[in-house]
Amino acid sequence: MSASKNKIVPTLLLGLSFVIASGFSPGIHAQDIAPKVDEYMNAAVRVHRFSGTILLARDGRPVVNRGYGMANFELNVANTPKTKFRIGSMTKQFTAMSVLILQERGKLSVTDSICKYIPQCPQLWQEITIQQLMTHTSGIHEYLRLREFQQRALPLPVVTVIEALKTNPLDFTPGAKFSYSNSGYYLAGCIIERASGKTYEAFLQENIFKPLGMLDTGYDDPNQVLPNRAAGYSLEVGGKIINAAYLDMSRPFAAGGLYSTAEDLLRWDAALYAERLVSRKSFEAALNSSVDASVKSLTGKYGYGWLTVQAAGRRAQVHAGEINGFTAFLARFPEEHATVIVLSNFDNMPVETIARDLGAIMFREKYELPQERRAVQVDPRIYDLYAGQYALVLAPTVIVTITNEAGKLMAIVPGQPKIELTPSSETEFFVPGVNAQLRFAKDNNGQVTGLVLNQNGRELEAKKIK
Repeated sequence: MSASKNKIVPTLLLGLSFVIASGFSPGIHAQDIAPKVDEYMNAAVRVHRFSGTILLARDGRPVVNRGYGMANFELNVANTPKTKFRIGSMTKQFTAMSVLILQERGKLSVTDSICKYIPQCPQLWQEITIQQLMTHTSGIHEYLRLREFQQRALPLPVVTVIEALKTNPLDFTPGAKFSYSNSGYYLAGCIIERASGKTYEAFLQENIFKPLGMLDTGYDDPNQVLPNRAAGYSLEVGGKIINAAYLDMSRPFAAGGLYSTAEDLLRWDAALYAERLVSRKSFEAALNSSVDASVKSLTGKYGYGWLTVQAAGRRAQVHAGEINGFTAFLARFPEEHATVIVLSNFDNMPVETIARDLGAIMFREKYELPQERRAVQVDPRIYDLYAGQYALVLAPTVIVTITNEAGKLMAIVPGQPKIELTPSSETEFFVPGVNAQLRFAKDNNGQVTGLVLNQNGRELEAKKIK
């Protein structure tokens, strides 16, 4: 990323609105919440540069369904409720449903060893079950960290990934703990193909998308001419829009390869209530087969492709998605039969925060409008206190380096260029044009002990080591 200070014009305010104002359950009416949603989203456009679509629904019917910004900035094509977005890791809930469908048909059991379906399975994998793949408790190494994955613009055959994973030791004993890993769902996709005799894409089309009328959902193939497909973008430091780095879509596979629309995702949500695909017993068992989990900024119970959390003061089943140029978030409130969907064609967009606040608006809970960070003057001599190296708690080998360079506080994160931090107080800093903040922690003696990085509502803690 460059350090351009150019600001982008907030063309995202060119939202296309589809608001329906009749027939809703007591307490949630479009005419009541639409103005507040507009106010909030206009602030999100201004502060976060939001581009995408949002959908709020009750009892399976849209309350607010709206597009913001551009599906294609080069061609000046606006986002609408019909725009198709890559949904990243939200793919996992469809992979999990495919496994449940096959289980009800007697083709597999979630308690089966994965070695029943994976040829030449290593001895270390013999005790790993399909359920452990889907609850992120298998211990299999994260394939995104493999050397084979790093050339992201090139196709990556499934057999290459599997063989590479076989040669890596387990990260921990299967079932010992939760550790979010795309490898589990990648391998679950392979098992779906083996058990069904169909490709992953064909199985989902025949058994989920077509039966539910999800005609605008599928496995994303860049070679296919796909009407209403959004282009993916990134924001550089300073707010400059650039095309997202290319990713060959063979790589995410069953862990993150799908595209969809907000309206199709509402059809999916409605089907989960109506037992259209599997019995309520199967779906509830999938949610109840959960483990304590922390996924970025969210903490709760992780079942098969869903994280159960408390959101807007209510029980919610949620999942996020993030892939080059796109972010996504879906929150279901089963007791209220309410749904919040946020899709964006920008990566690193704070979709979790936006979805949380839209849920609060819908339920008349407290929320705050997004606000611009404002720079303040501080004595640059305090920067010497912060200079040093900080190891991420969740990944101790990742070191963030902070330096004081001629009265400017700079941060270096591995794989990224040096970034100047702007003070909003003596201990809090932000990056202009990007939704990223950094806060330094001190002990009772005033010694700096660490920092907390908040990006798009997700917090990462780091301890000072030098």
